[in-house]
Amino acid sequence: MSETGTHTGGCFCGAVALEVTGAPEGMGYCHCRSCQSWSGGPVNAFTLWQPEAVRVTSGAEHVATFHKTAFTGRKYCTRCGGHLMSSHPTVGLVDVFASTIPTLPFAAGLHVNYADSVLPMHDGLPKFRDFPAELGGSGEMLPE
Repeated sequence: MSETGTHTGGCFCGAVALEVTGAPEGMGYCHCRSCQSWSGGPVNAFTLWQPEAVRVTSGAEHVATFHKTAFTGRKYCTRCGGHLMSSHPTVGLVDVFASTIPTLPFAAGLHVNYADSVLPMHDGLPKFRDFPAELGGSGEMLPE
């Protein structure tokens, strides 16, 4: 499996199918309280893409969006509730959840919102208090 090329995935029930093309802009782990609550887990694995690299190939009529904040529009399947992706219009990227595209080899490069971590991870990756400065965060790093 390659990080580049086209990778396919979809929701929990299969009503929505999607594909990503090319290589992600980045991959990592988010520890924010919103991701914890949304995913039902202590951490969320993300893959960031340019919007034109992400396409719903079937079942678009079953995709709904929930906005808790202006930073994130969380997209899910209205049939099964399966999580698909989050749009981040302020930074111009789409986060397709790593588990949504199982053919993409996941290789995390950083942790974001590590100040909210409930599951410390000792993996040697950079750990940002919030976000890197280029994504609108403080750029402040936290110790492992």
